[in-house]
Amino acid sequence: MATIEAEHPPSFAEQKFERVEAIQEAVPQKKQGLHGFALIFACGAALFSDGYVNAISGPVGTILSIIYKDTNPAAFARFKQLFSSLAFAGTVLGMLVFGVLSDKIGRKFGMIFASLWLALFSVLSAGAYGAGGSLGGLYAALIAYRFLIGIAIGAEYPAGSVAASENTEGDGVNKKRQQMYFSLATNTMIDWGFVIAAFVPLVLVWICSVDHLRLVWRISLGLGAVPPLILLYFRTKMEESKHYQKSSISKYSQMPWGLILKRYWVRLLAICVAWWIYDWVTYPAGLYSDYIIRNVLPENASLQRNLGWGVVINLFYIPGTLLGALVNDRIGPKYTMIIGLLVQAVFGFALSGGYSNLKNHIAGFAILYGLFLSAGEFGPGNNLGLLASKAAGPTAVRGTFYGIAAAVGKIGAFVGTYVFDPISNSLSHNNPDADIYTTGPIGSGLALVSAAVVFLFIPNIGEDGMLKEDEEFKKYLAANGYDISQMGTLNANTSQDTLESHASSQGSPVKEVEQK
Repeated sequence: MATIEAEHPPSFAEQKFERVEAIQEAVPQKKQGLHGFALIFACGAALFSDGYVNAISGPVGTILSIIYKDTNPAAFARFKQLFSSLAFAGTVLGMLVFGVLSDKIGRKFGMIFASLWLALFSVLSAGAYGAGGSLGGLYAALIAYRFLIGIAIGAEYPAGSVAASENTEGDGVNKKRQQMYFSLATNTMIDWGFVIAAFVPLVLVWICSVDHLRLVWRISLGLGAVPPLILLYFRTKMEESKHYQKSSISKYSQMPWGLILKRYWVRLLAICVAWWIYDWVTYPAGLYSDYIIRNVLPENASLQRNLGWGVVINLFYIPGTLLGALVNDRIGPKYTMIIGLLVQAVFGFALSGGYSNLKNHIAGFAILYGLFLSAGEFGPGNNLGLLASKAAGPTAVRGTFYGIAAAVGKIGAFVGTYVFDPISNSLSHNNPDADIYTTGPIGSGLALVSAAVVFLFIPNIGEDGMLKEDEEFKKYLAANGYDISQMGTLNANTSQDTLESHASSQGSPVKEVEQK
């Protein structure tokens, strides 16, 4: 016998949510020139510059060592350490500060600042000069500019990446390719930045010759200003994403932190742990790279050959990030990342465990190392930023959470550079290859831990996952007494006036909600 189920009236939270949604949908929004993948690309592609500016320090450091290290070796060693360390510090500062500002002021503000700041200090780095021509003054200027460039790099992560992620769910974007577009516009751009950063100095040495290395390093640094300036025009024409317009909370004094942390603290902590571990894993990879170059090239190898092998090693990143982007939407970022971590762990154990045999077959060692790097980009490289922007929390704190997670990752890398050497030395027992034997298994073991953390604590992301999360978050806030009518830049007061003049002849959507 058929039964007729009583229709349950919507709860207060659902009624409130439907009313606010109807009001915001009725507000006409400005149309922007870019849409679809072009808009996603404009948001995320500046990370190419971040990859380039980050990676160019390696070739530039090599060139500077040829020019200046014999002048004052101790001073050059201090310079090289600070040149790297202060870039880390600036990046962490930029991530944290602009994570907050991208939620409070908007993603567009952070992207424009990052483009201008990165271009400005790339140019100033290229023209760095010590007072009176002093070498110490040159070192000090380069270190200071490197710190300030780090702020721009850090700002780009929570502003550009978050904007790119939100625009993957915008109008005109194929829902079956949302995750792929994000990966291509962000991590793939970073990886190409690494490749080009290795290639540009090589080309400049070919053009200028080794007799003009001062010109080579200055042009190499200055070219970092070109991509952000190209994207700057398009960024100024952007509007904030519909996610930000509908679901942001610009007044931090009104942010319901207790409710937010109660709902999302586990996800945020899990992503922080995964990112911190991944950056630890990348440190042993540098040891393998150094080993390959040392054994392939003779001690008196030319600068061109050294730079050329840098290009080859950085190219290993590209197959992994492209293949990972292709499968992201099929199985989801969570499981793509887990697969990448597991495969990377296997290759890492193989590299360290089989090192005694592999070190006599450098071609096989290089190929296995390339697969190790590709697996890293296939999994965590592509998906850490994706999960940090889409799974960690709602739009209201997306920039803040992303900035925190990315900063924790950078701190992990910084700590790793100091921790692995003491570990290796304590276990070396006078073995010159101890760094490979010890740090490789540690990195691979941490990759397995990261895979477990992602599997247990981070949800997978599907089509329009952020829109759905924002809806659930608003209902959650309304159910706990928070006034969601003031969320977003399309607030209720402004939109109610707009509704009166834009109500359709078929009836006002707000009135329909009120009548339920």
